[in-house]
Amino acid sequence: MNKLKVFISSVQSEFAQERQMIFEYLMTDALLGRFFEPFIFEKVPAVDKSVSRAYFDELKRSDIYLGLLGKEYGFEDSEGISPTEREFDLASTEHKIRLIFIRQHHISEGHPKENNLIEKAEDVVVRKKFSDMSDLKTSVYAALVNLLEEKELIRSGPFDATICKDATIDDIDPERIKWFVETARSKRGFPLTPESLAKKILTHLHLIKGGKLTNAAILLFGREPQRFFITSEVRCVMFHGNEIRKPIPSYQVYKGDLFYLVDQAVDFVLSRIDLYVGDRSQSVDVPVEYEIPRSAVTEAIVNAIAHRDYTSNGSVQVMVFRNRVEVWNPGQLPHQLTLAELKKDHESFPANPLIAEPLFFIGYIERLGTGIPDMVKNCVEAGLAEPDFAQEASFKAIIWRKTSVTGEVTGEVTGEVERVLYVMQGELKRSEIQKALDMKHDDYFRLNYIIPALESGCIEMTFPDNPNHPNQKYRLTNKGKALQKQLENPKK
Repeated sequence: MNKLKVFISSVQSEFAQERQMIFEYLMTDALLGRFFEPFIFEKVPAVDKSVSRAYFDELKRSDIYLGLLGKEYGFEDSEGISPTEREFDLASTEHKIRLIFIRQHHISEGHPKENNLIEKAEDVVVRKKFSDMSDLKTSVYAALVNLLEEKELIRSGPFDATICKDATIDDIDPERIKWFVETARSKRGFPLTPESLAKKILTHLHLIKGGKLTNAAILLFGREPQRFFITSEVRCVMFHGNEIRKPIPSYQVYKGDLFYLVDQAVDFVLSRIDLYVGDRSQSVDVPVEYEIPRSAVTEAIVNAIAHRDYTSNGSVQVMVFRNRVEVWNPGQLPHQLTLAELKKDHESFPANPLIAEPLFFIGYIERLGTGIPDMVKNCVEAGLAEPDFAQEASFKAIIWRKTSVTGEVTGEVTGEVERVLYVMQGELKRSEIQKALDMKHDDYFRLNYIIPALESGCIEMTFPDNPNHPNQKYRLTNKGKALQKQLENPKK
């Protein structure tokens, strides 16, 4: 087997030690040395042609361009272009695999032309930041091993297809499987019925191998997934301003199966962004619209949960700021995709295909790579700026909010209670209030909306002596009616 040739940039003195370290590492590592042949500037032989020409000829013969970018721009030729930028442009023109590693520093410390080069690289390739030699070494190793897996030069199945050690069928929640089948049948025409045996359903979804449960089976349908995967959780937090700063008004850590995590995280965001209610004079069903479309929030969160690296010690994080919502996941874009390509229709490259399939069946994701383009379209149609995406230690999706954020109007009740007041009309069942507010998770809605609204004295039960009455409904109290009018006419 011919080795893949790795052209290690840059010629500037800033990375002399790093170039030599990577060269020696690829030459001596037991795994990488089998598949890669490194090249650095210092190894250019004395030949009868210019050094620059020999160097670029070597780049053309290479399979991979490994670029190092930092603060310095380096020597500039007669056109004011550095050799490093020339290398990057040639690697792009020659359609080489480009792996870019950027030394962490504040943008003010970098040469303006180097900053521009970094920005150019970020637009077209996947890149990784590093802080020191050890960090760089780890990042290079991870990138090259990932490349070998994508090229199928080494085979190690995806994480979600790996057998979950010590897990048994008793660790599976049959009620969640029944809920899944009912939902999947209505959404996508799933062929099996809720009465089918759990093993048959899991086998149909390829979640059992050799009679043993896969990691995906536990993450999707486990009674206690975090007993096996402690970082399979979603951390949700809200900040008062546009920066991560204390005090923190709301912080929640959600645990459970992946469907539960999606619903809880989405409901958390919707509970903390602005809500607009239409004219209630024409119909009892009041039209409700969130400042960020629910579909956009769901897409960002589902992507983070479906595509994250479950071997990482990190967790998915959802942060609500005054001007944006950020969703972080400990994962990397596949080498086939760039940040710029994400906003266009693109082929789907799921990091966890066995997890992605059930999420598709219940309508949480699409198969054809249209989710993020639709997310962008929906945000723009809602009058928002296009979402942004960034790949650093974690992958980030950033959804921008409207510049005018109203917040809570009354100052007497929580935002969740305000939302209940917005949609109350006559006597309504809990499920009707929940549906009007587009909340999916029953327990979350009861704990965060109904109970606080009751405790605040804004709503009351129609059967107060029998909370579990089958015909139980809720209606506004006099206090609730007064606050509802205040919400509708805040200036009065």
